[in-house]
Amino acid sequence: MNQLDDYVAAFDLLDDWEQRYEYLVELGEELPPMAQHLKTEENRVKACMSKVWVDITAEDGRVRIEGDCDTSIIKGVLALIINLCNGLTPDQIAQIDMDEVFGRLSLDSHLSPNRHVGVYAMFELIKQKTEEAAGAASHA
Repeated sequence: MNQLDDYVAAFDLLDDWEQRYEYLVELGEELPPMAQHLKTEENRVKACMSKVWVDITAEDGRVRIEGDCDTSIIKGVLALIINLCNGLTPDQIAQIDMDEVFGRLSLDSHLSPNRHVGVYAMFELIKQKTEEAAGAASHA
């Protein structure tokens, strides 16, 4: 069972979407605080209506992702994505199918179209910054 399976199982245990939103908020609250100096324009997800930042570092071929958001539900979605990606290699992250994640968690039908676009933008920035961090680490 992988981490996505764990999230699907947790979502299945919750009776309705109000409880699932509460779970997402809790995930966001568990995110470690992001250092203020990392909240730069370069780290900001520009296509997201919320203010979202992600920063990536690579060590020994694996990535570590930090992030923050100014809205609770999207911060929870960000935490979920970070938890799915942290510790993976850039190739493993590139293979994650965000449509599958959305579909299995039914997020596609429970987030507004604007939030949907923002979440995809978060993941795209994570993939882009992962490739950049891996390239920088390999040249160091």
